[in-house]
Amino acid sequence: MVFRPSLSINRSNRRQIRSQRALDRRGVRDAIMSLAGLIGNPVINQSMQPVGTLVDMVARWRESEQYPPISGLVVRVGRRLVYVDMVDVAEITKALIQLKSSKVDLRDFEKRSGEVRLTKDVLDHQLVDVDGVQVVRASDLYVAPILGNLRLVGVDVGMSSLLRRLGPKSLRKRPTPDQVIDWAAIQPFEDIDYEEGDAVSSVRLKASNEGLHRLRPGELADLLEDLGRGQRQELLRVLDTGNAADALEEMDPEELENLLRESDPKKAAQLLSSMEPDEAVDALRDLSKDESSEILSHMEDEKAHELEELLSYPEDQAGGFMTSHVIVVTSSHTVADAIEMIRASVEHGSEIDAVAVVDENGILEWDCPLVDLLMAEPASTLSAIEQRERPVTVRVDAAVDEVARQLVESRRSSILVVDDGNTPIGRILADDVIDALIPGKAKLHFPRLLQ
Repeated sequence: MVFRPSLSINRSNRRQIRSQRALDRRGVRDAIMSLAGLIGNPVINQSMQPVGTLVDMVARWRESEQYPPISGLVVRVGRRLVYVDMVDVAEITKALIQLKSSKVDLRDFEKRSGEVRLTKDVLDHQLVDVDGVQVVRASDLYVAPILGNLRLVGVDVGMSSLLRRLGPKSLRKRPTPDQVIDWAAIQPFEDIDYEEGDAVSSVRLKASNEGLHRLRPGELADLLEDLGRGQRQELLRVLDTGNAADALEEMDPEELENLLRESDPKKAAQLLSSMEPDEAVDALRDLSKDESSEILSHMEDEKAHELEELLSYPEDQAGGFMTSHVIVVTSSHTVADAIEMIRASVEHGSEIDAVAVVDENGILEWDCPLVDLLMAEPASTLSAIEQRERPVTVRVDAAVDEVARQLVESRRSSILVVDDGNTPIGRILADDVIDALIPGKAKLHFPRLLQ
């Protein structure tokens, strides 16, 4: 089980954003037309003579536009599929499409760069609803005249719309928008082949991904777990490495295992290198030895050595579930020095709740909680504020139940792992202990407070 915090404040903000969108305007709602209802409609010329039937609508993804304009139609004329530019269309109603003239370019339709066929490329495909933080599948699409053009304004994800499409043709023209999402909240995938390493993907997210970057790691993890293989690799491609790594830390272990196996080893190495060491090691343990070795071979030597050392410890002992990132200061350092070291490790913020204070020989003297640093004068040395409580420590071979006992008895949020010379080499947080206590892959992730 992966526990993720409630984000009611975020969802409230998203509802406010949603209320300003196109589908909340009555004029737009009254004018919407169902794509499923339009497909198969007759196309006639200006003299009311039949030309063909509508097969699809073509939209253009544009960076600056929330509602993609319909740029043309795909029309079946005899046995050919031809393209009709929207400048040649006089009127589109729920019953028919009328052209401005009798002339039709009979060259076979070819999709151009930036164009998307709504029926072929979007309908029944996976989409990301950024406001609802969910992966949806388009049962129907809605178009409406807005901003001077016919535009894609909404996606219906309701089962009734899917059943309507599969039923008699007479029912398809009756929209049943029971679960409609405004298109401005959607991050669609565009069918386009591109090379990434040795792999070829057939999907690409719309160029504008502003909504995705608003999401928190747990929300991104939900999306990654729900997306298909190609789509989630594309989502990882558009996220910066830090955000992607944070999301991977929040994923269900089995889903993360699958994601790493389907990823290019170089990409997997990059992501794992940015994860917290204990989280990265957990992920590597779930892979075969050959798979983990290949990923490690693509990492920088220092990072690979760090993870290999952690992997060498049994996973049911302290060394096997500790994080090796520990901030160590000497007792002669000032509080300001310690705070500066914490700032330099901001990417590991969720793993830091104290700093280890050592003497000039590197031997542990005490474990200074962050709250003590915040309350002390910046110019004070660590020795001046040192509390004489004995630091709570375990050795790397301590069993998980011993670590749990020490943590409970000390009432600390973390404890230090030390070597035989009492030098700090790792730290174990409360959620690391719980993860180690829960058998199998049923991991429990607490919210990352500093994200």
